[in-house]
Amino acid sequence: MEKYHLNQGYLLIPGKGSGKLVEFSHPVRVYIEDTDAGAIVFYVNYLKFMERARTEWLRSLGFDKAGANRGSFQFVVRSVQIDYLSPARLDDQLAVTAELISFGGASMEIAQKVCRGDSILCRSKINIACVSGDTLKPTRIPKELADKVTNF
Repeated sequence: MEKYHLNQGYLLIPGKGSGKLVEFSHPVRVYIEDTDAGAIVFYVNYLKFMERARTEWLRSLGFDKAGANRGSFQFVVRSVQIDYLSPARLDDQLAVTAELISFGGASMEIAQKVCRGDSILCRSKINIACVSGDTLKPTRIPKELADKVTNF
């Protein structure tokens, strides 16, 4: 039986990779501002939900994204592969997950899902690059953060 536990109020689900990695889950409620005229979530808003989940995942590890953006490095989305499977609707309670699937010196690939209950509504693979705050050229992810991310 899978074990679930909370970390700073967020659900952590055992990962499918190494024994150390887990899937982070962030709750999202669908508001009218997220929907189109048909009261279903506008496609681009799934990416916003995923950005929030990645931000909260890093925050749960003690990483202040706002502080980092003022510092020597920042994260940028390099590429996105996304599949829309079923629509989310106004007032749905969703779970948006983030799971590290690969890690390089200056990049991470993160698998993400948007779920309503047991149904996967949207899934993606997002490649994140670490860049210098000054030059916006690739730079190594700081060791302290790399250790936290890979030992999550």
